[in-house]
Amino acid sequence: MAETLSHEKPQPGSITIARHGQPDADRTVRIDWQGYEHWWKGYDAAGLAPGQTPPDLLVKAAAEASVVFCSSLPRAIETARAAAPNRRLVIDPDFVEAPLPPPQMIGTLKPGTWGVYARIWWWFGASRGLETRREAELRAERAADKLVIAAQNGPVVLCAHGWFNRMLRPPLRRRGWKCVQDGGDIYWSSRRYERCD
Repeated sequence: MAETLSHEKPQPGSITIARHGQPDADRTVRIDWQGYEHWWKGYDAAGLAPGQTPPDLLVKAAAEASVVFCSSLPRAIETARAAAPNRRLVIDPDFVEAPLPPPQMIGTLKPGTWGVYARIWWWFGASRGLETRREAELRAERAADKLVIAAQNGPVVLCAHGWFNRMLRPPLRRRGWKCVQDGGDIYWSSRRYERCD
């Protein structure tokens, strides 16, 4: 019996995928589609708005993690540093947000509304020279592999972005991982996945 147990494959650690904290960006302005392109570049360059504290759930997950990943954008890096102070981070551009090229529509809208139109437009194939949906899906497959491989050595935490985090869900399911704790999609939220054999 003991010999049989010694050959059992150890269960991998969990994978916790968190959305970044609130960025330091003005979402109240009304802008045209070109203004949204400029706004989004600033959003990608921005860190977090001051005065935020990571939730205890994320801090605990990061403390227990064998590795903490984050995307290469400032808002994700600052989120990971807040949740896992004094830890070495694995900063990887494979985890950055999927692009949001706005449709060339007439009128002015707030950034959040532009984001909805841009995501729908991009989802149905309009990338305007940026990463396509298919390319982002392939990147999500590659990113999921990195998380799954890392989880063989213990729990893993990723601090990344709302939409791309959602894009990781199908690849993780195909690899036998199930969401066991769903914190939603707000800033600082997280989902925890476990291997289900």
